Amino acid sequence: MRVGLFSECYHPIRNGIVASLDALAFALRARGHEAIFITPEMPGYHDDRDDVVRVPSLPLPTRTLYRLTVPYLPRAQNFSIVHTHSPFITGWLGARIARRTRVPLVFTYHTQLEEYAHYVPFEARATRSAATQLTRSYANTADAVIVPTRSMEDRLRELGVRARIEVIPSGIDVAFFARGRRDDALRARFGVGPEEKLILSVGRLGREKNVELAIEGFALLGDRATRLVIVGDGAHREALQRFAVRAGVAGRTTFAREFEREHLPDAYASADAFVFTSSSDTQGLVLVEALAAGAAVVAVDTPQTREVLGGAAEIVPSDTAAIAAALGRALDGHRLPTAPAAVGSAGLALTVAAGSVPV
Repeated sequence: MRVGLFSECYHPIRNGIVASLDALAFALRARGHEAIFITPEMPGYHDDRDDVVRVPSLPLPTRTLYRLTVPYLPRAQNFSIVHTHSPFITGWLGARIARRTRVPLVFTYHTQLEEYAHYVPFEARATRSAATQLTRSYANTADAVIVPTRSMEDRLRELGVRARIEVIPSGIDVAFFARGRRDDALRARFGVGPEEKLILSVGRLGREKNVELAIEGFALLGDRATRLVIVGDGAHREALQRFAVRAGVAGRTTFAREFEREHLPDAYASADAFVFTSSSDTQGLVLVEALAAGAAVVAVDTPQTREVLGGAAEIVPSDTAAIAAALGRALDGHRLPTAPAAVGSAGLALTVAAGSVPV
């Protein structure tokens, strides 16, 4: 079987969608199938791979790595299935090819678009309404829609999606993250002193990720010997750095930017607490990565977070005091069950069958 994976973003961008795409392609190939990526050209970046087809693209009028896809496929492709990962131009290109060649169209719903309305310079309510209509109309063109959590199936039904929906969590290589070990040299690289505790946040730095809540909760802990390390990068980083200054914790906060994936398991395992403050994620791959590495997880309460974590973490309201109190308990050693047994007992089992996932 030859599967076309159509995505608005791929390498060199690093985010949860790219990670899940690589995991999916790995699993397909392990079962003897072909996986071909159809994704926009990125200036200055070249693939030395014959499984990536780059589509011409244009810059967007915002400060972002993402590109505006030109709806043109450079050469004909014969797919058994078209699997799209965006309802934007790349997704519609995939839909058109699927209909023209009469092959099934599968759409994975990765993003609650209405939660990203702040990126569009128009009235927020109108933008959210347009995003909802786009999601509904595109999902209803598909032969099947994949969502990573049951709560996202419920959300799509609320939006008016009538197409077939299947709940299939995005997989991670649990064994890869379970190999993580506490690394004092890595902690020192983050600026964590020998007697300090480490609170870790991992993810793309976008406004919708609500990292300000993690910073506020950290500030509320007071002057205890603790450092907040934020791994990831994005357009919102400079705003977060200014926010840390206003919160009075800039001197105890490390913005580590994007981090080598091979060291991520040790980063998780080196943390005394892992904090997750996003309410916009459809699943939150970093949650299971952190659990697999043995981190004590504190996460804001959403239906999808409860579904992913089950009883394997401390889930609290999206409130500064609640986050601070939970972090304090984690730093004091009051830990709930964690990886890898907790990963198996969590609401969703997220694994890749064999081998390491290259990202």
